[in-house]
Amino acid sequence: MAPRSRRRRHKKPLSSVAPVVVTPPTVVTPVPLTLSKPGPSIDTLGFFSLENNVPGLSQLILQKLNMKSYEEYKLVLDGGTPVSGFGFRCPQEMFQKMEDTFRFCAYCRALPSGLSDSKVLRHCKRCRNVYYCGPECQRSDWPAHRRVCQELRLVAVDRLMEWLLVTGDFVLPSGPWSWLTEVVQGWDTWFSMQRLQLDSTLDAVLNSQAMTTLWASAGRPRPDPHVLQGSLKRLLTDALSRPLTLGFGLRALGINVGKVGGSTVHVVGASHAETFLTRPGDYDELGYMFPGHLGLRVILVGIDVAAGFSQSTSASLLEPGTVQLSGHRGLYHDFWEEQVETGQIAHPDLVVAFHPGFHASSDLMESWLPTLLLLRDYEIPTMITVYRFCPLPICDTSLTHSHLSLCK
Repeated sequence: MAPRSRRRRHKKPLSSVAPVVVTPPTVVTPVPLTLSKPGPSIDTLGFFSLENNVPGLSQLILQKLNMKSYEEYKLVLDGGTPVSGFGFRCPQEMFQKMEDTFRFCAYCRALPSGLSDSKVLRHCKRCRNVYYCGPECQRSDWPAHRRVCQELRLVAVDRLMEWLLVTGDFVLPSGPWSWLTEVVQGWDTWFSMQRLQLDSTLDAVLNSQAMTTLWASAGRPRPDPHVLQGSLKRLLTDALSRPLTLGFGLRALGINVGKVGGSTVHVVGASHAETFLTRPGDYDELGYMFPGHLGLRVILVGIDVAAGFSQSTSASLLEPGTVQLSGHRGLYHDFWEEQVETGQIAHPDLVVAFHPGFHASSDLMESWLPTLLLLRDYEIPTMITVYRFCPLPICDTSLTHSHLSLCK
């Protein structure tokens, strides 16, 4: 523990915004939305930012899910009982409604309900990812769109291929590393090391019935095999970037993973997206990065941690060579006071925050301040990542598509 003179009580930030239930009208129109407690989160702010970019789009999404408010949507994410009518009758309906949420003019932001009878939304024939209400908007947007059209074509494929992760038809390849850890410096060397196992895994997925069903349900022409293979690789790097980034942080900051009792990493601000599809085995790659380690405990903490992912944690000794993955829903400074200071949870050897977003939002910065002060006061080795634009798929030579900020 830090000397008492340096400790301070880290309280929850007060929220002055109360949740309001908004019922969507028959015709989708812009409706002011409010944030849900406790405090702002990157998941919540991401949803509501849609309203600033495309007025009415957030309500359209709720309408497609047969929901009346964001509170109902959040309730389902938090593991609550869905409202009557929630869900989809078949994959075709799901993909169609998902595509409907992209149907707005990329230039003037008009939704289908706001168009005149003489206009109709048509997608860009190159990327199939954005829509325009007419040739004039498409021509006006082309100077900006041309720079990202090719990448958006890949995005359109990836968002459909993600369904294979949801259904479990694409299982991430993982196993002991055949090369020394020091040799694997980025995705190029990782792919070279895993080439034989990876090729057989990708071929099996490409030739599976699940892949055939996916594209039959999506209502789009099935892309060429090399496009689908590239998409699977991007999904793989997205999923494995987190455990491998943790390994990078442990290695870069010289954390001893060979200490008796094992090592502990806290992931702060963990989101619903980071935990909803995460399975315990997904972090085994972190263990393979450190052969001979005496146990690695990874605890994901955040107010948006998926309900099904929240598991009890323990300060008991870890089995050598194992990776224990668990979650805790709540604010990190509360988690620290209630469980770390009381000895129920192991003191972290490293704290990591993946793309917290507080640099871009004053609301998030305010809510993160108690945690940042805590990490500073206790002098905890910390790593924070932020997004950066990657113009080509799998183009980065580091183990993560991020800028890294390391503090020790």
